[in-house]
Amino acid sequence: MKRYFLELSYAGKNYHGWQRQPSMISIQQTIEDRMRLLLREPVELTVAGRTDAGVHAKRTFAHFDVEKSLDIPMTINRLNSFLPQDIAVMNILPVKAGAHARYDAIDRTYRYIIVTKKNPFMTDWAWRHQGPLDVKAMQEAAEILMKYEDFKSFSKVKTDVKTFICQIKEARWEIKDDRLDFVITANRFLRNMVRAIVGTLVDIGSGKYEPEQMHRIIQARDRRAAGASAPPQGLYLENVRYPQEIFLPNH
Repeated sequence: MKRYFLELSYAGKNYHGWQRQPSMISIQQTIEDRMRLLLREPVELTVAGRTDAGVHAKRTFAHFDVEKSLDIPMTINRLNSFLPQDIAVMNILPVKAGAHARYDAIDRTYRYIIVTKKNPFMTDWAWRHQGPLDVKAMQEAAEILMKYEDFKSFSKVKTDVKTFICQIKEARWEIKDDRLDFVITANRFLRNMVRAIVGTLVDIGSGKYEPEQMHRIIQARDRRAAGASAPPQGLYLENVRYPQEIFLPNH
């Protein structure tokens, strides 16, 4: 069997998240079904990170195994013609036999977009927040995140993870006219973690808490201590990085 990485981009609006589910359309099912038709053999995708319903991915990866070597340019073109307009295959990369899209990732970067004015072109692609936000306070609180490793306070309550430890490498706000972007990079993320962090930071920016309260929220190790989750449509998985040595030459 030969292993490949599928480089993907998708808009999550019309899907019930990445993971295949009974009676609900998912990104995984949509891609796997088309790949089976095209390659004429069973295909199972293992993704770098599963996104929730309505969440987007600008650049993510999933690995799969097939018996035959692929004509990569032809496979990309044919697969894109089979897929709906809101899912695109950017590349197919041959990798070493043991390479794993989830476990080999060095880090992942998410971007969360907030718009502060009504914008009909961003309705499905950002969170429109009404009311003033203190971005300086939000940045102070974001920097506190990097002092900690246990993020149980920002994890879904019902989860099967064995550890809540994550190494956050960057957490910053960017101001772009009537847009606020939150960018966060870590070695791994818990389910719902970014949306819970953004919701909490917006509470701080709205004056509900002082930035220093972030210490107490994290130390509580209790989801109830943090703010409500931000809506899904503003969240984008922006990039996943891997060690170069897992990739094979693409002849």
